[in-house]
Amino acid sequence: MVIKTFEYNVLDSASSTSEPTGGVSFSLNVSEKAKYVVHRAVRTATTNRAQATSSTKTRSEVRGGGRKPWKQKGTGRARAGSIRSPLWKGGGVTFGPKPRTINKKINKKEKQLALRTILYNRHEQFLVFNEFKFDEAKTADFLEKVGNNGNGKKTLVISSKPNKNLQLSLRNLKNFNYILANQLNVSEIVKANQIIIDELSFQVIKETYCDKN
Repeated sequence: MVIKTFEYNVLDSASSTSEPTGGVSFSLNVSEKAKYVVHRAVRTATTNRAQATSSTKTRSEVRGGGRKPWKQKGTGRARAGSIRSPLWKGGGVTFGPKPRTINKKINKKEKQLALRTILYNRHEQFLVFNEFKFDEAKTADFLEKVGNNGNGKKTLVISSKPNKNLQLSLRNLKNFNYILANQLNVSEIVKANQIIIDELSFQVIKETYCDKN
């Protein structure tokens, strides 16, 4: 691991036209092999989201076929023991899929390292506001105050604490996603082209995902 400095400017109000109040920075322990640790975290999350509920029946589970279709010898046809053989139409499936439990494991510290690494690598995509204040849930108010309609880019909005008005305001926006700072996952950050966050979220991130010294 190496120590990197995460630097960002804070906008005084929820408007992209406001002037930054000044630069702020804090240190993050990130991975030297960023691609490996982030790739492992994303693959683990993607694999564990798979439901794996596809199911087929074997020859013993298909209904019927208990009687031998014809006698073993003397008919001139190939021998057959059941009409539910995988060779027959309507028969069982050989080596078909069955429901299974998928549980790919990644260590907690490795997951946190991947999260810190991708946060640092995406620091140029961050738009940091002092705080989010919304008196009512209106999408138009959100776009006006934030001053950013996404421009077709996938945008991740991170809040330090639950904000129902904020969540409802961006719910109908196609490329926007809302998440709390203490529930971050690597996949959401990797998919986002820009990240909107309030300053208090960084304190939550440091307390949740950074090493305790």
